[in-house]
Amino acid sequence: MKAGNQTSVTEFILLGFPSSPEIQMLCFVVLLAIYILTLATNCIIIMIVRVDSKLHSPMYFFLSNFALLEICYITTTVPKMLSGFLIEKNIIPYRQCILQLFCFFIFGPAELFFLVSMAYDRYIAICYPLRYSTIMSSRLCKLLVIGSWASGFLTSGTLTIPITQLSFCRLNAINHFFCDFLPLLKLSCSDTKASEAAFFSLSWSLVLTSLILNIVSYSYIILTILRIPSTTGRQKAFFTCASHLTVVLIFYGTVIFMYLRPAATYAFDTDKIVSLFYSVLTPLLNPLIYSLRNKDVIEAIKKTLSKIS
Repeated sequence: MKAGNQTSVTEFILLGFPSSPEIQMLCFVVLLAIYILTLATNCIIIMIVRVDSKLHSPMYFFLSNFALLEICYITTTVPKMLSGFLIEKNIIPYRQCILQLFCFFIFGPAELFFLVSMAYDRYIAICYPLRYSTIMSSRLCKLLVIGSWASGFLTSGTLTIPITQLSFCRLNAINHFFCDFLPLLKLSCSDTKASEAAFFSLSWSLVLTSLILNIVSYSYIILTILRIPSTTGRQKAFFTCASHLTVVLIFYGTVIFMYLRPAATYAFDTDKIVSLFYSVLTPLLNPLIYSLRNKDVIEAIKKTLSKIS
């Protein structure tokens, strides 16, 4: 299609989840409750780790940063989705759409790097307990956190720039509840083969590399746990990393399903449900699985509440 025949799109319509007004309102109430609960639980983790000196350790340093990441991650998509349940057309300007995509690609990849950093922390804690405080120094922890955030920004720029080079002509209805890469690619009237190839190449490299690093860390962890002579010791060691492994399985399972399939197999109506799981429910599950089942965190919360009362 020649450039002269193209009409520039200045805004998109997010189709979201079309349904009756009653179901729309029910979805709004449920998702608003999930959003508020996610913000509250992650804020509690950040506050508790900051004020309780007993939690000033590498593991909780990573958890507090991870909680901040989850707040940013869910805030990227949910507020705009909630507004869509209350209005007839959920319109998002082109620049705001690109900004949302850019932010989403910061926090998603950053979560992959955080999971690797936290797996490495558990690996050192279980496999080298006597050297843990020496290896996981304050400097190394800060470098891992900074590296995770920086990698997210770098990855986001690499994935978002190709979208800004595409032309959007007449079609502007995105069959999703936020501006995701593949639904946008579907609307473009440009040749998207190069952008699609770059996206899948980077996605495969990023997800599989981080997944392999997690698998290697947990392989050593499991082997070390199996060598512990006492049953009590094995159970205690496994409990310290089981929650992290659960989060890894949930997050990687949904991300691989969404972004590492052949493009021909994408069905956006189904994928919206999967996207809802990893972009909305996972940020809620993470603090519940990671921290609020942790005895030290629960004791710190009780201690803080008793001081306030």
